[in-house]
Amino acid sequence: MSALHSDQLKQLKDIFMRFDMDSDGSLTQLELAALLRSLGLKPSGDQLHVLLSNMDANGNGFVEFDELVSAILPNISEEVLINQEQLLELFRSFDRDGNGYITAAELAGSMSKMGHPLTYRELSDMMKEADINGDGVISFNEFASVLAKSATDFLGLKVA
Repeated sequence: MSALHSDQLKQLKDIFMRFDMDSDGSLTQLELAALLRSLGLKPSGDQLHVLLSNMDANGNGFVEFDELVSAILPNISEEVLINQEQLLELFRSFDRDGNGYITAAELAGSMSKMGHPLTYRELSDMMKEADINGDGVISFNEFASVLAKSATDFLGLKVA
């Protein structure tokens, strides 16, 4: 694909901005790792360091949006961007009040509506697994990480 469609570029920019936690226009190594995990990739620390070095065209130790586009342009997959959008739609279906977080009550309600009511223990276990930072709610990044891990485990794949 020689050029990105404007809607793909917009989706990529939205993804970039979602992971640019301090909104400084660049991704740190941790922010880049979170972005990659949300796409189902699990690079090791060493792989991440090499990737950051290769993407960091201006040598400032961060990845700016244009560097991200340059790095993934040859490998861009419409499927990944569509999956990201589908994942966001799924997250929003659980996030009933639209505040950007899934609470235990929202998770229980959604699972029950889908015909899978949870016991208190199941709900506690799911929240504990998904709530990576321990703040009591599930953010989009945590949701994406759990689903990526579940898909990987389900397929029996061990991504190095």
